[in-house]
Amino acid sequence: MRASGAAEEHDDLPAWSLPAGAAERIALPATWPERVTREWAFGDSDGVGVRVCILDSGIDADHPLVGGVEEAFTVSIAADGQAVVEEDTAGDLCGHGTACAGIVRALAPASRLASVRVLGEGFTGSGQILIEGLRWAVERGYEVVNMSLSTTKRELAVALHEIADQAYFRGTMLVASAHNMPVESFPWRFASVVSVGSHDEGDPLAYYYNPKPPVEFFARGVDVEVAWPGGGSLRTSGNSFATPHMAAICALIRGSHPELTPFQLKTVLYLIATNVGPRE
Repeated sequence: MRASGAAEEHDDLPAWSLPAGAAERIALPATWPERVTREWAFGDSDGVGVRVCILDSGIDADHPLVGGVEEAFTVSIAADGQAVVEEDTAGDLCGHGTACAGIVRALAPASRLASVRVLGEGFTGSGQILIEGLRWAVERGYEVVNMSLSTTKRELAVALHEIADQAYFRGTMLVASAHNMPVESFPWRFASVVSVGSHDEGDPLAYYYNPKPPVEFFARGVDVEVAWPGGGSLRTSGNSFATPHMAAICALIRGSHPELTPFQLKTVLYLIATNVGPRE
């Protein structure tokens, strides 16, 4: 097919081409400032209206640091090999998802949290459940998906890559955690996602662009106090907890500028990173 319905009208053009006179139909009226700053990017945004999915171990919706969950699903595989997505009534089975949700809620308090559970007790799970859970989240149309987990199974990379690209082109920003060990894992290594490692500074909004990928950004992830099931909290470290800091920042930006595509959002993240350009 061709851009702007050109397949029927302009058969002489290559596929995906823009026919003459069609540029007006794709004009973008948004006005960008002379300099993109944090004040412009998210200012006093609280993430209102932005749906953030925590793809993880579930969420303790009653935890005071989480402040409620709009919807929760669990993913399993039936005997016939088909994915089954059901309403999740069990909540968090190992604490990890609640920790991530609490971080997002702290930084983007008006965001609309959702849970898609792909991990069980003891952080158990399967590659197929991971793939189907991510596919469900993308098809559900969440604006931001926090994925503080990855797989080292290369045989899953193709399917994950396809879903990550689908998310990118459909408007879902996938924020994925780098592995805590120096191993190759997915999907954080894909260019279509925001990949996150940790830094040890205390400012939850301080993050750094990494000029030497595959990790693109470093966010707060060392000695972080996080929510834990049962109403408590604990201090912990890991790229898993840096990732929801970046997911929350994405929610703040999208709360101010819901029209931004993932490509544009990534550009804004780069331009307002703590180590890029003059600081105000």
